[in-house]
Amino acid sequence: MRIGELAARTGVSAKTIRYYEDIGLLPPPEREPNGYRDYGEDAVDRLRFIRDAQATGLTLTEIASILELREEGQPTCEHVAELLEQHLKDLDVQIATLQATRDHLATLTERARRLDPATCTDPVRCQTIAEATDLRVARRVAQPQAHRHS
Repeated sequence: MRIGELAARTGVSAKTIRYYEDIGLLPPPEREPNGYRDYGEDAVDRLRFIRDAQATGLTLTEIASILELREEGQPTCEHVAELLEQHLKDLDVQIATLQATRDHLATLTERARRLDPATCTDPVRCQTIAEATDLRVARRVAQPQAHRHS
């Protein structure tokens, strides 16, 4: 099948298919005498796997490592589980960071609602944001050195 049909069957654009060939995720197909690519059914399965793996959050490098293990005839389940576990850990860190940011913004919003604009003395900076910056700097200075780098 030609690249357009492969793209239609897999939901992966022709440009992306060519890119996957360039980086080795998809083996180069046979060529017709006129130079057109001629893909087999195995390309459909491989592209669907790549697309599905990306939907789980795996990177192209990680997907390549899975495909390499498969091509070597090795089982992939443990490797995939380790990759997904690492992504879960990374998400947990991101969620914690987002929650801390949300809590900080909620505190700032609450403070901003209580402030009287008539008492603002800084013509350049909003006092809510200025105070938040001052507090953050003060917290960093007060933290022990060991905690800052962890």
